[in-house]
Amino acid sequence: MADYYELLGVSRSADAKEIKAAYRKLALRYHPDKNPGDKEAEETFKSLNEAYAVLSDSEKRMRYDRYGSADPQAAFSGDIFDIFSSVFGGGVAGGGFGGAGFGRGQRGQPGEDLEASLRITLEQARAGESVPLEVERLGVCDRCEGSRAEPGSEGRETCPTCRGAGQVRAQTQSFFGTVVTNQVCPQCRGLGEVVITPCGKCVGSGRQRVREPVEVNLPKGIDAGYRLRLSNEGNAGIDGARNGDLYVYIDMEPHPHFTRDGDHLRYALPLGLAQATLGSAFEIPTMEGPEALNVPPGTQPGTEFRLRGKGMPRLQKIGVGDLIVTADVQVPKKLSAKARELLEAYADEVDEGIEAHETLLGRLRGLFKHKDKQHKDKVEK
Repeated sequence: MADYYELLGVSRSADAKEIKAAYRKLALRYHPDKNPGDKEAEETFKSLNEAYAVLSDSEKRMRYDRYGSADPQAAFSGDIFDIFSSVFGGGVAGGGFGGAGFGRGQRGQPGEDLEASLRITLEQARAGESVPLEVERLGVCDRCEGSRAEPGSEGRETCPTCRGAGQVRAQTQSFFGTVVTNQVCPQCRGLGEVVITPCGKCVGSGRQRVREPVEVNLPKGIDAGYRLRLSNEGNAGIDGARNGDLYVYIDMEPHPHFTRDGDHLRYALPLGLAQATLGSAFEIPTMEGPEALNVPPGTQPGTEFRLRGKGMPRLQKIGVGDLIVTADVQVPKKLSAKARELLEAYADEVDEGIEAHETLLGRLRGLFKHKDKQHKDKVEK
């Protein structure tokens, strides 16, 4: 039986991360779907799974290191693709490469997430509209179609620096001695392969900067400060990996009539003194059109009137908030002579005494007049 460490190409001091990386690399190479009809490759693939099943389990690895055996049949008794699926994800069914869970997307680098802000109107938030947003991002290169290689060229080869592992070992000196760490390969940037003739347009990156429209579907009742996640609308992945996501932060345009109070809307109704005292009828603007409102006589400043169901939809809930109308009684700052005469007559009628209010300037004038009189009296004497 082959030594498991030699089979995976790792040292006996290799940690779990190194063992997994080595297994991934070899399992991809010897997978039966990449070597149809090759019985030797299939046997090697099976041996790799047995080796990984033992060395990835701390107890089984301890027994193997001590006794040279860890009962591989007990360690690995399922289908030869079970270990492969657990490492590469559940998307690989029956060991096949056809599903989305395997292929270039596993080897590549996922695209970066992006952020954007979107300013919407109250009407758009209430209706839950689809709003276009222009996003600048990295899309798939339209020349090489993401392959990173110049069309018609030889394509790729295994990275000579990391030999396909995507990582290189680096040694640094510290107080405790030499420290060995794994780092992303600087030549292939962790991809394990290098392009022989890079695409002339994207310079081998597989991506190009584009500005494209994205539709943002607003949930009904959304408010400022919320963040929406748009899957796969970020930067394109490299070598077929999934795209990043786009996070959209919502901001609201000020409304000419309404202010928002959670699920409710608020509207300040300007009332004249006579309208508040005697009562009056009004047409109130709502999100669905004008609505009649009767203001009763004697309405006090700050009185609230509630129009049920005229507010905002409750976000991800059933129901709609209300429109709250607040009486904003406005006292006139200037009066005509006739209006002042009528208001003074009203004050007399209800016995509402009105006393003249002496201003600071008036008091100062009075003080100076008093001092001038004292000075004159002194002179005359």
